[in-house]
Amino acid sequence: MLLIITVILIIIAIYIVFAYNRLVRHRNLVAEAWSSIDVQLKRRYNLIPNLVNTVKSYAGFEQDVLEKTTKLRSMAENADNMKDQINAEVELSAQVKSLLAVVENYPDLKANKTYEKLMETLIEIENTIQYARRYFNGSVRDYNISVESFPSMIIANIFNFEHKEYFEIDLITQRHAPDLKEEMK
Repeated sequence: MLLIITVILIIIAIYIVFAYNRLVRHRNLVAEAWSSIDVQLKRRYNLIPNLVNTVKSYAGFEQDVLEKTTKLRSMAENADNMKDQINAEVELSAQVKSLLAVVENYPDLKANKTYEKLMETLIEIENTIQYARRYFNGSVRDYNISVESFPSMIIANIFNFEHKEYFEIDLITQRHAPDLKEEMK
C-alpha cells in the first residue's frame, strides 16, 4: 500500500514539474514574440519623426495632425508595460492613418522621393509587425491554452501564471474596403 502511494506521489510530482516547465516555456515564447514586435515598433517610432518632418516641409499642412502624431508616438514609445503600449499603438496607428489620409490631398508631397522612400520603409515595417504579431498571438494562444486547461490550470494558479492578452491592432498601411452603399449614393 505504501508503495502504491509513493508511486502515485512520484507521478504527481513528475506531472507538476512537467506542467510547470511547459508553462515556463510558453511564457518565455510569449516574451520572445513580444520582443520581436518591440524591435519593429522601435523601427517605426524612429521612422515617424522623419515622415512628420518630410510632411511638415509642405506649407499649409495641418499642424494639429503633425503635433498629435508626434505626441502619440512619444506615448507609445514610453509606455510602461505591454498593455499600455498596445493601447498606445492602437491610437498611434489610427493617427498615422489620419496623417496618410491628409497627405492624399498633396500630390506634390506624394511624388516627393524622400516621402516615397519613407512610405516604402513604413510598409516594410508594417508587414514585419504583422508577421511578428501573428507569431506573438500564436504564442499567447498556446500559453493561454496551457494556463486554462485542466489539470495544468491548477499548476498555473499555484505559481501565478496569468492569462495574456492578444496584440490586436490595425496596421497603418491596412486599407478598409470601401463602403459600397455610401459610394452608390
